[in-house]
Amino acid sequence: MWDVFLSYSRGDVERVRPLARALRDGGLEVFTDETGVASFAGISETIRRELARSKALLAFYSTGYPEREACQWELTTAYLAGLGEGDPRRRVMVVNPERTTDHIHPVELRDARHASPDDLAALVTDVRAHVTSLDAPMETAEPGVRRRLLGTPRPRPDFLGRLSELWQVHSALHAHAAPLVTGRAAAHAVQIRGMAGIGKTLLAQEYAQRFEAAYPGGVCWVSGEAYEDSLRALATNGPDDLFAHFDAIGEPFLWIVDAAPAHRLPAREIAAMAAPHPLGHTLFTLRSRAYDTLGTPVDLGPLDAPHARVLAGGDEALAGAVDGHPLALGLLGRAVRAGHHADTLYDRLHARGRSLLDALADEDVTGSVVRDVDTADAADVLRCAAALHPLPLTADDAAHVLAVADGVPRIVAGRRAANGVRELRARSLLTPAADERWSLHPVTEHAWHHHDPSPARTEALRHAALRTLCGSRDPVTLAFPGSRREAPMAAPSESERMAAYDIQVELVTRIGVQELAPGTGSLREALASLKSLIDFTRATLHTYSIGLERGTETGAPTVHSLAYTLINDTIRPFTSTWHPRLAAYEARCPADTAPLDHETAWAEAEAMRAELAGLREPLLRIAEALGGISGADFGVAATG
Repeated sequence: MWDVFLSYSRGDVERVRPLARALRDGGLEVFTDETGVASFAGISETIRRELARSKALLAFYSTGYPEREACQWELTTAYLAGLGEGDPRRRVMVVNPERTTDHIHPVELRDARHASPDDLAALVTDVRAHVTSLDAPMETAEPGVRRRLLGTPRPRPDFLGRLSELWQVHSALHAHAAPLVTGRAAAHAVQIRGMAGIGKTLLAQEYAQRFEAAYPGGVCWVSGEAYEDSLRALATNGPDDLFAHFDAIGEPFLWIVDAAPAHRLPAREIAAMAAPHPLGHTLFTLRSRAYDTLGTPVDLGPLDAPHARVLAGGDEALAGAVDGHPLALGLLGRAVRAGHHADTLYDRLHARGRSLLDALADEDVTGSVVRDVDTADAADVLRCAAALHPLPLTADDAAHVLAVADGVPRIVAGRRAANGVRELRARSLLTPAADERWSLHPVTEHAWHHHDPSPARTEALRHAALRTLCGSRDPVTLAFPGSRREAPMAAPSESERMAAYDIQVELVTRIGVQELAPGTGSLREALASLKSLIDFTRATLHTYSIGLERGTETGAPTVHSLAYTLINDTIRPFTSTWHPRLAAYEARCPADTAPLDHETAWAEAEAMRAELAGLREPLLRIAEALGGISGADFGVAATG
């Protein structure tokens, strides 16, 4: 029998050898694994046997420790052995060589007092005292031996990796057990979030199997999509019966709500699906990231490359093609093991026609991936992301593509792009990359390619995305495959209406449309007002991406032509004539005379006022024409 099973990362072997020597010199029987455990083989029979012959595990918990799968297997086995005896720390001791405890999982171990490798004598004394209190070696068991599960599906054999995520889930569910570390005094729900097929249900199943010893009251598995049916299956007399059931047991239990139907329900309705008794620990699985108040999030991403390669039957190209997506990896891996050539599968994955993933699953598994793309903005941003894939996408990229494709102003396209990014992010269809960029998972792109309801729209945005990449800003004409004519991308009425309204509002409040009564006001202010109207009009055209054009062949008024008439045919002839004349006169103003008095005495003042009054009719006609585009009527109209 071993007093201590010394668990450590292979990268720490040189730091651990003095510790092992000190423990042995202190009279302790110490097991160390000098050969290591094969990657992805779980716990080897030798390790399992020697753990079962050890009183306690001593973890050299460096920052590299949680990255080693073998270390995590060893720690989990010892932790659960102690948990079965009522205290998870009974069979686990921690040596922390780091300055912080943030890397230590589970949270109960983070809360424990950690020995320091800097004082080996004190450490040996502490270890000896702890193992002396233990009469027998730890009891280890295969996961599932103490199961008391209600309604849970059978775990799938293709679960791989995710050890750090398992500890994250457990630590979050039990954060209240270490209030001094976590600041929590009460249990919080936990939500496992991620895209379809990323392994949320698998992780919840694996957690329920491995950590069932933490829940002597049982584990209940309910379907979020069929919540009422699940309740009836568990308790024929409804929630009150369940409350009485767990109240009678009086032990903590795990309540798993799989596939909570977010985003289709308000947060309060999702929260109402939580455990029906205070002794329950609630774990949700859901795609949505829009329910931060629902519980502590554990965001699930793709499998790392080594584990992905194992699931894909050892083929690196297939593993990379689906970027660590467990569902896709499982389908491809089974096909490889069934004798299909990996290169052939790779080609079929990117071929037109029915999705290879759907064919391998013999059902429409890809439709589920993109089923939550239910608004026009989300669909368009997803199309933009697919067009730029594998480059990351920014909201500004999407806005640029939409502005080019639809001829809308950047301010409109930006709003639509922001809405789309927000919706896709909430539905786990975009994941954050660096510098406010968003990445599209290749399985999402694959699924959208096979379920896009508007391929023509996708083609238009693809062309616009190519223009964006090339840096071109010129108008384009897109030729759609299979069509006999070209479809020009003209500015929609929405943009013209918005621009027309802005210029119209500014115009009807200016001097020129509003009469300047004889002997009132300032001619200098009138000139300044008209000059600022030119600047405002140009800025508005720029905002809404509208050019300044003389007119169209049909002669129909447009914002382009009306702005040209306003600036070049109406205001500029007046200001170019009168600005230099008035400026020359103002330069001769005596120092003891007020500028307005000097202006009133100007011999040409009445002539300038007369021409200013003459601007009213053409300006009113322009305002009226703008109103025909904007639909707004400000009660001013031309009289002639």
